[in-house]
Amino acid sequence: MSGRLVHIGSAVVDYVYRIDALPAPGTEKTASSFAQVAGGGFNMMVTATRTGMTVAFGGQLGSGPNGDFLRAAFAAAGIETLTPPSPVMDSGNCVAMISSDAERTFVSWPGAESVLSLDMMAPVAVAPDDWVFTSGYTLSYLGSREVLTDWIEALPAKIPFVFDPTPVISDIPRPILSRVLARTTWLSCNATEAAEIAGEGDVEALAVRLLAEHCPQATGVVIRSAAKGCHVRLADGTAQTIGGFKVAAIDTNGAGDTHIGAFVSALARGVTPFEAARYANAAAAISVTRHGGSSAPSDAEIQTFLCQANGPSTGAPSQTKKAHQTA
Repeated sequence: MSGRLVHIGSAVVDYVYRIDALPAPGTEKTASSFAQVAGGGFNMMVTATRTGMTVAFGGQLGSGPNGDFLRAAFAAAGIETLTPPSPVMDSGNCVAMISSDAERTFVSWPGAESVLSLDMMAPVAVAPDDWVFTSGYTLSYLGSREVLTDWIEALPAKIPFVFDPTPVISDIPRPILSRVLARTTWLSCNATEAAEIAGEGDVEALAVRLLAEHCPQATGVVIRSAAKGCHVRLADGTAQTIGGFKVAAIDTNGAGDTHIGAFVSALARGVTPFEAARYANAAAAISVTRHGGSSAPSDAEIQTFLCQANGPSTGAPSQTKKAHQTA
């Protein structure tokens, strides 16, 4: 494995409720189960660690019970925390409602992860072989977007920078988004997010415009299309649509994080982009058959799954239930 994954994003505590369906306005539901788990960027980081990559967290954790809970989860997963706790606030949280169709609905409350300063980020040193990742959540916060964008732009040119705009892309000011995209080495997004950046069109057309008009330094873009798999286009013009796998999905929370973490981990150890995308599709497919956002499989589980898969590496059948790779 080459280098670390340095994650400059946000981690929160997820309060996960499992329900048969979302309640109608003004009504009430009783959940069939409840869990308190580490979430947000933790899901992507766990995937990278389980697939063999060393991971360090360079975002901000809080100084209250949520921050303590996250630090314990990081330590248990072998993820190093590079920055000191916020002296003034706790980490945020997210209520995640998982319905019986495997869909998820979020309501979040930002905390320490939404406020960054250059002083706070001073301990985050990036080595020549490292990979850096951030998500749109951190860029959507007023208290972190400018500092994080400045920090990203100051990265050494040879450091690969991976960006996931996330479903909150519309909350990122366009000048900030454009600056981050201009420094992006790999963009991973879903089709809706790609259209938000580049306008309407099919995934092939969107990938072309993303590289030509928005990500001038990118090696490639990955457009995740839920159960259909993903479309990968490289800067040299080569492209493939990498099909998904048939699975019985029970929980799509964290599938997108799993996809990105597995993709970066595979790239970092020298796997070709198209094979890395198939590896990531397999990781996401396994993850949606398990409860919990941080349900990523290990490298051994992914390799076994790929060996047992009957479908071709491209154009394979989709999941039997939606597995949105956007979390």
